[in-house]
Amino acid sequence: MSHTVIAVHMTPRAGRDEISGWHEGELRVRLKAPPVDGAANEALCRFLAKQFGVAASAVEIVGGARARHKRVRIEGLTPDEARARLAN
Repeated sequence: MSHTVIAVHMTPRAGRDEISGWHEGELRVRLKAPPVDGAANEALCRFLAKQFGVAASAVEIVGGARARHKRVRIEGLTPDEARARLAN
């Protein structure tokens, strides 16, 4: 099965959940969730699953779980498919 890994720069405690575009090769994501007890990481996985149209279980943080700069693996999408879904 195909997958893609995306570099994400996450900003917790934002005013709203949103993707604010690409910057230096990272997808910038702003989330309302606080970075407490993994809440922001869980919110990130749910948010990205919705944005990419995949199940929440298909999204996993594979690097940077305790940092703002993360690597997120999305099962079932190629890198080209992932970029195309964000463009829509």
